[in-house]
Amino acid sequence: PQDSEKAKTFVHAFLKRSMPKMKDEAIQDMLSRKAVVLEHYPKKKTKQKRKKTKGFTAKQRRELRLFEIEPEQQRYAIFLPLHELWKQYIRDLCHGLKPDAQPHMIQSKLLKADLHGAIVTVTKSKCPSYVGITGIILQEFKHVFKIITKEDKLKVVPKLNNVFSLELDGFISYIYGSKFLLRASERSAKKFKLKGTIDL
Repeated sequence: PQDSEKAKTFVHAFLKRSMPKMKDEAIQDMLSRKAVVLEHYPKKKTKQKRKKTKGFTAKQRRELRLFEIEPEQQRYAIFLPLHELWKQYIRDLCHGLKPDAQPHMIQSKLLKADLHGAIVTVTKSKCPSYVGITGIILQEFKHVFKIITKEDKLKVVPKLNNVFSLELDGFISYIYGSKFLLRASERSAKKFKLKGTIDL
C-alpha cells in the first residue's frame, strides 16, 4: 500500500495528464475539496419502447369468421341458460328489482349493462318488417344486434331507427337504438344525458 504522500503525488500527476490546461492552483483547490470531476460524462441510456402486441385487424377477423355463429349452433334452446344468467346478473346489478325501486335508477344501470343474453322485442321501427321480432341477444355490435328467435332464426337487426323493449320481473325498459350506437365496452364508460323527447 502507498503512503499518503505518494498517493497525493500520483493523483496530482494523474489530474495534470487528464486536464493539461488546468493550472496547478486549480488542481490543488479541487484536491482540497476532496471532489474530483473528470471531463467525461456517460451517455444517457435511452429507454427502449416496449412493442405492443398487435391483434387482428377488422379485415382479418372477418376472414377468420371469428364472430360468426355456426348454423348448427343457431338454436334458441341452447341460449336459454344464457338468458337465465343474464336475469340473475341484472337482479344483482339492480339490487333485486324491488317494487319500490326507482325506475330512472334501474334505467341508468340498464343503459350501461351487458345485454348479451337479454330477450328483446322490436316495438317500433321505420321498417315494418322488423316490428315484432323477439329473441335473445347473442351479439351486440356498434350498429346492430344479432338476435336468435324462438323459430331458431338468426336475425341481424340494426339499432338505427328501431326501438327495442326488454322485460324483467315486471319492469319494462325501452332502448332507443338511434341513441345506442355504441359498442358494449364503450357504453359502460359513457355518461348518458336525460333527454325530454326522443324520436325514431
